[in-house]
Amino acid sequence: MSKFELKLPQMGESVAEATLTSWLKEVGDTIEMDEAVFEIATDKVDSEVPSEVDGVLVEKLFNIDDVVKVGETVAIIEVNGADVAQDSIVQANVASASDVPAQEAAQELEVAVKEVKDAVAAPVSDYSGTDRFYSPLVKNIAKQEGISVAELDTITGTGSEGRVTKNDILDYIANGKSGGAMSISEKVEMPKESPIAKIGGDDGIVGNKQEEEKVGEVQQRPSNGDEHIPLTRMGKLIAHHMNASLATSAHVQSFIEVDVTNVVNWRKKVKDAFEKREGEKLTFTPIFMEAVAVALKKYPMINISLEGDTVIKKKNINIGMAAALPDGNLIVPVIKNADQLNLVGMAKAVNDLAKRSRSNSLKPDEVKDGTYTVTNVGTFGSVFGTPIINQPQVGILALGAIRKQPSVIETNEGDFIAIRSKMYLSHSYDHRVVNGALGGMFVKAVADYLEAWDINREV
Repeated sequence: MSKFELKLPQMGESVAEATLTSWLKEVGDTIEMDEAVFEIATDKVDSEVPSEVDGVLVEKLFNIDDVVKVGETVAIIEVNGADVAQDSIVQANVASASDVPAQEAAQELEVAVKEVKDAVAAPVSDYSGTDRFYSPLVKNIAKQEGISVAELDTITGTGSEGRVTKNDILDYIANGKSGGAMSISEKVEMPKESPIAKIGGDDGIVGNKQEEEKVGEVQQRPSNGDEHIPLTRMGKLIAHHMNASLATSAHVQSFIEVDVTNVVNWRKKVKDAFEKREGEKLTFTPIFMEAVAVALKKYPMINISLEGDTVIKKKNINIGMAAALPDGNLIVPVIKNADQLNLVGMAKAVNDLAKRSRSNSLKPDEVKDGTYTVTNVGTFGSVFGTPIINQPQVGILALGAIRKQPSVIETNEGDFIAIRSKMYLSHSYDHRVVNGALGGMFVKAVADYLEAWDINREV
C-alpha cells in the first residue's frame, strides 16, 4: 500500500507561498483524481488544489490559515484506499511485528488501532476563534499548557507583523503565565455600559495611548442593534496593503480637467459595429488604458519602483486595472505589455480580465507584476478621487466621471460657449522619487492624447 504526498503546486512564477483557507475533504474521505482537496489563497486570488491520484485522505499536515510554501506537502493520500488507522498501525509496527509471536503482534495491533481511533476522534483545539495568526507550533504549545484563545491574544509578539513566536510563548509560560502578561479582564475594569476602558491596576492610573487603543478595540460590544461584521480575508489584505502604502510612500496628487468630447462621439459612432465584428463591447476603459500606455512610454521614470535606495526602471509596461467585486472588495488584474496592444487587443484584455475578476477565476500571475495602476472612480459617480498607490509602484491614476458641461471654446472667430464632455484625471504619485514636474507632465500627456483623439479613427 503506497502513500502519495499532495504538495502545494507552483501557482505562477512570482508566487512563493499561499494561505490555506479551507479543507474540502476530511481524514478518511475517499478522493478521486482531479477532485479538489483544499483551497488556498495567494494575495487576492483563491484557488482549489485537486488530487493527482485516487485514494483516501489519511493525514492533514497544515491547519486553516497556515501559510504554506510552494512544494511543501499539505496532505497524505493512501493510493490503495486502505483503512486509515490500519495503515498507520502497519507502518508503526512493521519492524517489531516480525520479532514477536503472531498472537502478541495481533494484540499489539488491536491496542494500537484503538489508540489511533481515539486520537482521530479526540476534539482538537485549533484556536480558530481569533483573527490573529498563530503558527501550528505556537498553537500546540498553547494547547498543551492550557492557554485559552483570549489569553493567547494578550501575549505581545516579537515576530514579523507582531506575530507570537515560539520564544514569546515560552517566555510567557516561564514567567508564570499571568505574571508575564495580564489577561484582558485584569487589564480592564469598566461597567458594561461604558465604552471607555480603565487601564492599569487598582490605583486607577491610566496607561499609555497605545494600550488604551488596544483595549478599547477589544472591549467594543454591539449595542442598540449595531452589527459587528468581521473583515473577510480579502478585506484584511486590502486594509493591510493600504496602510502599508500610506506608511511607505509620500503621496502627492495632481489633477487635470480633460475634454473628451471627441472620444465620446467617436465611441458612440463605432461601438455597435465594433461589437458586431469583434464580439466584444467597446467601453471607455481600453481607450484610457491606451492613453496611459503611451504616456508611460513617453515618461518611463513613472514606470519604476523603489527598492531601498535603488530605483528599478521597469522594462515592461504592465498596467493594473482596479476592478470592483460584487462583495464590495477590490482586485487589480494586470494587462501585461499594454503598450504592445492595439485598441482591439486592449478591449479584449480589459473585458476578459473584468469578467473573470467578477467570477473569481483569475490566475495568480494575472494580479502580479503590475508597474502602474488605473482606477475608474467615475463608475460610481465620483468626479475625482485621491487613490492610494499600489505598492511597490510609484503612481496610480483615477478616472473621474464623464459629464456634460458648458465650456468656453476659443476659435479664430472669437470665444463662444458650447456643451462639452469633460472629466478629471487624478494622479497620485510617490514624491520620494517622482517630483511635481514629472507627475504633472505625465498626467498632462494622458490628457493631451485623449483631447487629440481622431474622430475619424478606424478600429
